[in-house]
Amino acid sequence: MTAREGKLTVDGDRAVLTFERHLPYSVEAVWSAITDPGERRQWFGETTIDAREGGSIDMVATGPPLPPERKRMTGRILVWDPPRVLEHEWKQPIVEDGVVRYELIPDGDGTLLRFTHRGLGVGNAKGFRSGTHAFLDRLEAYLAGDALPDWMTRRQEITGSTRLEFD
Repeated sequence: MTAREGKLTVDGDRAVLTFERHLPYSVEAVWSAITDPGERRQWFGETTIDAREGGSIDMVATGPPLPPERKRMTGRILVWDPPRVLEHEWKQPIVEDGVVRYELIPDGDGTLLRFTHRGLGVGNAKGFRSGTHAFLDRLEAYLAGDALPDWMTRRQEITGSTRLEFD
Protein backbone atom coordinates (compact mmCIF):
# COMPACT_ATOMS: atom_id res chain seq x y z
CA MET A 1 0.00 0.00 0.00
CA THR A 2 1.17 3.49 -0.75
CA ALA A 3 0.67 6.43 1.60
CA ARG A 4 -1.95 7.68 -0.86
CA GLU A 5 -3.96 4.48 -0.34
CA GLY A 6 -3.26 4.36 3.39
CA LYS A 7 -0.41 2.72 5.24
CA LEU A 8 -1.10 0.66 8.34
CA THR A 9 1.60 0.52 11.00
CA VAL A 10 1.09 -1.87 13.92
CA ASP A 11 2.52 -1.26 17.39
CA GLY A 12 1.42 -4.01 19.77
CA ASP A 13 -2.39 -4.15 19.83
CA ARG A 14 -2.80 -0.66 18.33
CA ALA A 15 -2.33 0.71 14.84
CA VAL A 16 -1.69 3.95 13.00
CA LEU A 17 -3.25 4.74 9.63
CA THR A 18 -1.30 7.22 7.51
CA PHE A 19 -2.40 8.80 4.26
CA GLU A 20 -0.59 11.37 2.14
CA ARG A 21 -2.31 13.18 -0.68
CA HIS A 22 -0.87 15.87 -2.94
CA LEU A 23 -3.73 18.26 -3.61
CA PRO A 24 -3.37 20.90 -6.34
CA TYR A 25 -5.00 23.55 -4.14
CA SER A 26 -3.68 26.14 -1.72
CA VAL A 27 -3.13 25.30 1.94
CA GLU A 28 -5.86 27.84 2.77
CA ALA A 29 -8.41 26.13 0.47
CA VAL A 30 -7.66 22.70 1.95
CA TRP A 31 -7.73 24.08 5.50
CA SER A 32 -11.14 25.60 4.86
CA ALA A 33 -12.47 22.32 3.41
CA ILE A 34 -11.43 20.36 6.52
CA THR A 35 -12.30 22.93 9.21
CA ASP A 36 -15.28 24.95 7.97
CA PRO A 37 -18.43 23.06 9.08
CA GLY A 38 -20.35 24.09 5.94
CA GLU A 39 -17.63 22.84 3.64
CA ARG A 40 -16.90 19.70 5.67
CA ARG A 41 -20.59 18.79 5.59
CA GLN A 42 -20.33 18.53 1.80
CA TRP A 43 -17.69 15.77 1.70
CA PHE A 44 -17.71 14.22 5.19
CA GLY A 45 -20.98 14.86 6.99
CA GLU A 46 -22.66 17.04 9.58
CA THR A 47 -19.93 18.78 11.59
CA THR A 48 -19.72 21.19 14.50
CA ILE A 49 -16.32 22.63 15.43
CA ASP A 50 -15.41 24.92 18.33
CA ALA A 51 -12.37 26.16 16.41
CA ARG A 52 -9.67 26.46 19.06
CA GLU A 53 -7.25 24.33 21.01
CA GLY A 54 -9.31 22.77 23.80
CA GLY A 55 -12.48 23.23 21.75
CA SER A 56 -14.71 20.39 20.66
CA ILE A 57 -15.54 18.61 17.43
CA ASP A 58 -18.69 16.61 16.73
CA MET A 59 -19.32 14.85 13.43
CA VAL A 60 -21.82 12.43 11.95
CA ALA A 61 -20.37 10.95 8.78
CA THR A 62 -22.40 10.32 5.63
CA GLY A 63 -20.99 6.77 5.62
CA PRO A 64 -21.05 3.98 6.70
CA PRO A 65 -24.71 3.00 6.58
CA LEU A 66 -25.12 2.82 10.35
CA PRO A 67 -27.51 4.58 12.72
CA PRO A 68 -26.30 8.15 13.46
CA GLU A 69 -25.54 7.35 17.10
CA ARG A 70 -23.10 4.58 15.99
CA LYS A 71 -21.20 6.76 13.53
CA ARG A 72 -21.16 9.96 15.62
CA MET A 73 -17.63 10.99 16.45
CA THR A 74 -16.81 13.46 19.21
CA GLY A 75 -13.62 14.75 20.70
CA ARG A 76 -11.54 17.59 22.01
CA ILE A 77 -9.29 19.62 19.71
CA LEU A 78 -5.71 18.96 20.78
CA VAL A 79 -3.90 21.15 18.21
CA TRP A 80 -5.43 24.09 16.35
CA ASP A 81 -2.72 25.78 14.28
CA PRO A 82 -4.37 27.41 11.24
CA PRO A 83 -3.77 26.75 8.42
CA ARG A 84 -1.29 23.98 9.15
CA VAL A 85 -2.45 21.47 11.77
CA LEU A 86 -5.75 20.20 13.13
CA GLU A 87 -5.48 17.36 15.63
CA HIS A 88 -8.41 16.03 17.63
CA GLU A 89 -9.59 13.11 19.67
CA TRP A 90 -11.72 10.51 17.92
CA LYS A 91 -14.33 8.99 20.20
CA GLN A 92 -16.86 6.79 18.45
CA PRO A 93 -18.93 3.88 19.81
CA ILE A 94 -17.81 1.40 17.14
CA VAL A 95 -14.03 1.72 17.68
CA GLU A 96 -11.34 2.40 20.25
CA ASP A 97 -10.62 6.01 21.20
CA GLY A 98 -7.96 7.53 19.01
CA VAL A 99 -6.45 10.73 17.69
CA VAL A 100 -6.76 12.13 14.17
CA ARG A 101 -4.28 14.65 12.76
CA TYR A 102 -4.40 16.67 9.55
CA GLU A 103 -1.12 18.32 8.58
CA LEU A 104 -1.06 20.68 5.61
CA ILE A 105 2.33 21.33 4.04
CA PRO A 106 2.87 23.72 1.10
CA ASP A 107 4.10 21.59 -1.79
CA GLY A 108 4.97 23.37 -5.03
CA ASP A 109 1.73 24.74 -6.44
CA GLY A 110 -0.42 22.77 -4.02
CA THR A 111 -0.63 21.14 -0.62
CA LEU A 112 0.61 17.89 0.83
CA LEU A 113 -2.10 16.59 3.16
CA ARG A 114 -0.71 14.17 5.73
CA PHE A 115 -3.55 12.46 7.61
CA THR A 116 -2.98 10.10 10.54
CA HIS A 117 -5.40 8.18 12.73
CA ARG A 118 -3.71 6.54 15.69
CA GLY A 119 -5.01 4.42 18.56
CA LEU A 120 -7.28 2.07 16.65
CA GLY A 121 -7.19 -1.66 17.27
CA VAL A 122 -5.52 -3.53 14.42
CA GLY A 123 -8.77 -5.06 13.11
CA ASN A 124 -10.60 -1.74 13.18
CA ALA A 125 -7.69 0.05 11.52
CA LYS A 126 -7.86 -2.41 8.64
CA GLY A 127 -11.57 -1.65 8.26
CA PHE A 128 -11.08 2.11 8.62
CA ARG A 129 -8.37 2.18 5.92
CA SER A 130 -10.81 1.80 3.03
CA GLY A 131 -13.41 4.10 4.60
CA THR A 132 -10.86 6.85 5.21
CA HIS A 133 -9.56 6.41 1.67
CA ALA A 134 -13.13 6.90 0.39
CA PHE A 135 -13.59 10.07 2.48
CA LEU A 136 -10.30 11.52 1.23
CA ASP A 137 -11.42 10.77 -2.34
CA ARG A 138 -14.60 12.72 -1.55
CA LEU A 139 -12.49 15.62 -0.20
CA GLU A 140 -10.48 15.69 -3.44
CA ALA A 141 -13.64 15.66 -5.55
CA TYR A 142 -15.14 18.44 -3.41
CA LEU A 143 -12.05 20.62 -3.84
CA ALA A 144 -12.08 19.98 -7.61
CA GLY A 145 -15.77 20.89 -7.87
CA ASP A 146 -16.52 17.39 -9.19
CA ALA A 147 -19.40 15.11 -8.28
CA LEU A 148 -18.61 13.36 -5.02
CA PRO A 149 -18.32 9.59 -5.16
CA ASP A 150 -20.84 7.74 -3.03
CA TRP A 151 -18.97 6.70 0.14
CA MET A 152 -20.20 3.08 0.22
CA THR A 153 -19.65 2.53 -3.51
CA ARG A 154 -16.14 3.96 -3.34
CA ARG A 155 -15.29 1.91 -0.24
CA GLN A 156 -16.50 -1.24 -2.01
CA GLU A 157 -14.36 -0.42 -5.05
CA ILE A 158 -11.32 -0.11 -2.76
CA THR A 159 -11.92 -3.29 -0.75
CA GLY A 160 -13.80 -5.45 -3.24
CA SER A 161 -16.23 -6.27 -0.41
CA THR A 162 -19.62 -5.07 0.79
CA ARG A 163 -18.88 -6.17 4.39
CA LEU A 164 -18.22 -3.55 7.02
CA GLU A 165 -15.95 -4.88 9.75
CA PHE A 166 -15.47 -3.41 13.21
CA ASP A 167 -14.14 -5.33 16.22
